[in-house]
Amino acid sequence: MTSETIISIFLGIGLAASAGFRVFLPLFVLSLSAYFNVINLADNWEWIGSIAALITLGVAMLLEVFAYYIPFIDNLLDTIAVPLAAIAGTAVMVSTVADLSPIVTWSMAIIAGGGTATLFKSASAGTRLTSSATTAGLGNPIVSTVETGGSFMLAIISIFIPILAIVLVIIMLLLIYWFYKKLRVRSN
Repeated sequence: MTSETIISIFLGIGLAASAGFRVFLPLFVLSLSAYFNVINLADNWEWIGSIAALITLGVAMLLEVFAYYIPFIDNLLDTIAVPLAAIAGTAVMVSTVADLSPIVTWSMAIIAGGGTATLFKSASAGTRLTSSATTAGLGNPIVSTVETGGSFMLAIISIFIPILAIVLVIIMLLLIYWFYKKLRVRSN
C-alpha cells in the first residue's frame, strides 16, 4: 500500500466523520476541492467536481445548515440524516480512495466511511436530543453552530492535512466512547 493510498484513506475517513455532523457540507467541500483541482478523485467520481454538482451540493448544504436552526425541525432532520450520513460517508470514502481493488474500496467505504459517519451522526443526534430535553430547544442553535463549525473545520483539515484529520477523528471517537461509558456507569 502506497503512502498516497494511505493518505486517501485518511482523507475519506476525515470527510466521513465530517458528514456525521453535516451531510452536505463535506460533500460541498469535496466538490469545491475537486473543481479547483486541489484533490484528485477516484475514477468515475470526477462528476463531483462539476459546476452542476458544486451548485447542487452548495444549495443542499445551505438548506441543511439553516434548517438545523429551526426548533424541532432539527430533531426531525436528525432522524432522516442518520441513514443519509451513512450514504454520504460511504460516498466520500469511495470517491477519494486511490489504488485499491473495487472490493477493498467498497468494503472500506461501507465499513470505515459509512460506519464513521453513522457513529458521529448518532452521537450528534443524541447531543441535540439531550439539548432539546434539557433546554426546551433553546440550546439547540448552539449545538447546531458547533456541529456546523466542526464539520467545516474537519472537512478543510481532511482536504489539506489528512494525517491531522485522522488523529482528530481518533480523538473524537475516544471522547465519544468515554462519554457513553460514563453514561452507562451512571445508569447502573
